[in-house]
Amino acid sequence: MEDCIFCKLAKGEIPTDMVYEDDLISVFRDAAPEAPVHVLMVPKKHVASLNDLEDADRELMGHMMLKIKDIAVQEGLDNGFRTVINTGEDGQQTVHHLHIHILGRRKMTWPPG
Repeated sequence: MEDCIFCKLAKGEIPTDMVYEDDLISVFRDAAPEAPVHVLMVPKKHVASLNDLEDADRELMGHMMLKIKDIAVQEGLDNGFRTVINTGEDGQQTVHHLHIHILGRRKMTWPPG
């Protein structure tokens, strides 16, 4: 996706506050944080949403799920954190590139916002 902002951020084409990167994912600070710690984990492969995952994405999604705890510890969220994946219009997904919000360092309520 040439015009996808998360593809550009994940590939380093647009400067961002990167907190972690490997060959499959990039993790950077959210530009409009909803908590003292708010980072976004995005796959470097463009996948529009959870609804667009295929069997070939199992390794990628397993990698992302297992990296969440490492990122949380790195960001000082040893006492707990929240993860959010918005999917589709009714799920309030505003950027159509799969991403996981990792948030923490304050007492959070449900539902958020």
